[in-house]
Amino acid sequence: MKHINFSESIPIKGSYDVIIAGGGVAGVAAAVAVARAKKRVLLIEKSIMLGGLATLGRINMYEPLCNGRGSHILRGMAEEFLKLSIRYGYDTLPAEWAKGEPAAPVKPRYWTRFSPAIFALTMTELICDHGIDLLYDSVVSMPIMKNGHCEGVIVDGKSGREFYEAGVVIDTTGDADVLHRAGVPTVQGYNYFTYISHGVTIESCKKAAASGRIQDADIGFSGGHASLYGHNHPEGMKRFEGTTAQSVTEFVVMNQRVLLDKIKKSDRGTREIFALPGMAQFRTTRRIDGEYTLLETDHYRHFEDSVGAISDFDRRDFLYEVPYRCLIRNGYDNLITAGRSASGDGYGWDVLRVIPVAVLTGQAAGEAAVLSLASGKSITDIDIAALQRSMTGTGVLLHFDDRLIPSAGSAVEATEDVGHL
Repeated sequence: MKHINFSESIPIKGSYDVIIAGGGVAGVAAAVAVARAKKRVLLIEKSIMLGGLATLGRINMYEPLCNGRGSHILRGMAEEFLKLSIRYGYDTLPAEWAKGEPAAPVKPRYWTRFSPAIFALTMTELICDHGIDLLYDSVVSMPIMKNGHCEGVIVDGKSGREFYEAGVVIDTTGDADVLHRAGVPTVQGYNYFTYISHGVTIESCKKAAASGRIQDADIGFSGGHASLYGHNHPEGMKRFEGTTAQSVTEFVVMNQRVLLDKIKKSDRGTREIFALPGMAQFRTTRRIDGEYTLLETDHYRHFEDSVGAISDFDRRDFLYEVPYRCLIRNGYDNLITAGRSASGDGYGWDVLRVIPVAVLTGQAAGEAAVLSLASGKSITDIDIAALQRSMTGTGVLLHFDDRLIPSAGSAVEATEDVGHL
């Protein structure tokens, strides 16, 4: 491959305590955590909407915060954002959870669907209310590294190419883009053929009119419809990496053509697609090769450096804890990640990537950045006990109760299939 070399002088646009690359739910949570500590923070988002896959990607399910038996597990900002997602829009919150944790065990899970657009608008309000600086239509194209330290980031946007200095950089791109370009070891993921759009039909509109529930009008129109386990992935089709422009383009174009072929077979006067996903709906693209990698077999295991207890979104009873080490890599003193690019393998990666856990790790990354700045210590060497105190101060449950572990031989049930995850 041929290359070109060039040099340029890039203006230094500003300096921040913390810069966050990626405005998905993890990035928003991290930004809010930093802002609440009165630090200067810049949130950089390549689209013009906050929320990532939850909003732009139209994956509008806020996964369960409970163990599937009526015990509330995920707390802190993870619960705050669930409530935020339905503050001004519709919800499907089970009645059993409408007034908090049930007094007795229940099977309905603490989850809800939400309006992607209204959730995005509400996060914009949240960012503005906290005085967070925001850059839309801008992408962190290159971190500037020196001996494992990120001095700042080059940003390409409508204003051209600019440089921003940073005390700490948090990668919430979902693809570990900043980490990868900084030389941090990363691991490639692969994705099944899935594409969900939103629309209405005459019949769904009638249903909504009869029920008085606007969400009943919204139905899914799929291109590919493979599950997270690979069910319905076309036989013989490769999986998609999602970390090159070519891979993303191929995935989206193939899915859009499949969707159109399906649409062509229906009466054009009886249906309408009102929202295609604004980003590729990948589940696992690239993540940090962290100091610890969460595995499926880590269920019911306690970690001394846990930043929060979490529940399995697809199976009742299974409980995990998220080690802080899943967010960091030694040798990089001011780089940390959160969300989909946290260090997990196999189903352990799936457990880490969903909305409430992304919010939890975003909160943890933001609060860790604040502690690093305050102490002068590397992000990899902060006082874990201090971070845990900060997290529990917002209601986070660090460790699950061992009494919630099922007895040997008891049945563990799967949660009902509620859509693309």
